[in-house]
Amino acid sequence: MQTKNGKVALITGATGQDGAYLSELLLSKGYVVHGLKR
Repeated sequence: MQTKNGKVALITGATGQDGAYLSELLLSKGYVVHGLKR
């Protein structure tokens, strides 16, 4: 995947409270965020 700034994050457990907070934080900083749930 090609992104403008090259920042991509993969978060495991993205459905939990910590994962959701981290996802929002990274999105606000311009990351492309992909998440996994179990």
